[in-house]
Amino acid sequence: MDLFEKVKEKGVLIAAHRGVAGGNIACNTIEAFEAALIQGADILEMDVFKTTDSQLYIFHTGKERMQLNRDIDVTALSSTEVEKLHYVNGDFFETEQCINKLDDVLEALKGRCLINLDRCWEDWKLVRECVERHQMRDQVILKSHPEEKYFRMLEEVAPDYMYMPILSEEDHCTEILEGRNLRFVGAECTFTSEQAQIASDEFIDCMKKKGKLLWANGILYSSKVPLSAGHSDDISVTGNPEEGWGWLMDKGFDIIQTDWTGMMREYLKTKNEVY
Repeated sequence: MDLFEKVKEKGVLIAAHRGVAGGNIACNTIEAFEAALIQGADILEMDVFKTTDSQLYIFHTGKERMQLNRDIDVTALSSTEVEKLHYVNGDFFETEQCINKLDDVLEALKGRCLINLDRCWEDWKLVRECVERHQMRDQVILKSHPEEKYFRMLEEVAPDYMYMPILSEEDHCTEILEGRNLRFVGAECTFTSEQAQIASDEFIDCMKKKGKLLWANGILYSSKVPLSAGHSDDISVTGNPEEGWGWLMDKGFDIIQTDWTGMMREYLKTKNEVY
C-alpha cells in the first residue's frame, strides 16, 4: 500500500486517532477501527504496549482507570492477565470488549488501510517480528520522538519501515535523517503557535521539495497544550471547519489526525470530489 500514491490521489489523508469510539465501543479496539474505516479513515493510529511475557497488545497505557475502571498498570501484567480484562463504557459499565492482541488487529486490517503503530519505539524489534508474520510491512508507519537512540534502533531492526519523527515547534533532525539508513517518509508536526518554525511556509515548502509528507493534528489532548496552534477538531466540529481542518489543509499538511473521522470526511467532500 503506497502512502505517497494515496496522498497524490486524495490530497489530504484522514488519520483516525485510536479509531472511532463512542457509546459502547472503546477506542483502540478492532470495533473502533472498523467504525473508522466505515467513516472514511485512510490511516488508523493505534497504541502498542508489551506485557511481561513480551506479547504485544493495543492499548494506550496510563488510561487504565478511565477505560478499564481499574487502578492497574497493564505493562506489569502477563498476556494471560491482560486477556481477562474488559473495557468499560462512558458510564463505567463493563462491555464485552477485551484488549486486542496486535496480531489479531493486524490480521483484521490486512490489505485494507495504512496503520500507524504508536508508542512502541522501545519495542520495535518485537513489532517488526509481528508485522512480518502478517506480511504487512508496507501498511505500517512508525513514529518516535526525534532522539538518536531511536534512529539507531530503527536502523538496526526496521530500516525498511516507513518512519516519521514527531517534531515539536522546531526541526532539529530532518537533515540528519536524510543521511541515515532509514525509510524517512515525512514528519509529524506539533506546534502551539502559528509562528513555530515547523509551521512556517519555509519549512513546509522545503519538506515538500524534498518529497516528504507532513502530518498535523486536529486532535486536542489538553486545551493547555494545543497541538496545531488551536486549529483543532474542537473548532472544526462546532461550526468553523475552515479555521480547523481547512487551515491545516491550506497550510500544506498531507495527513490530519482527528477524533471525528466522519465529520472530517464530510468536510473534505466539499473540497475534493475524490472523497
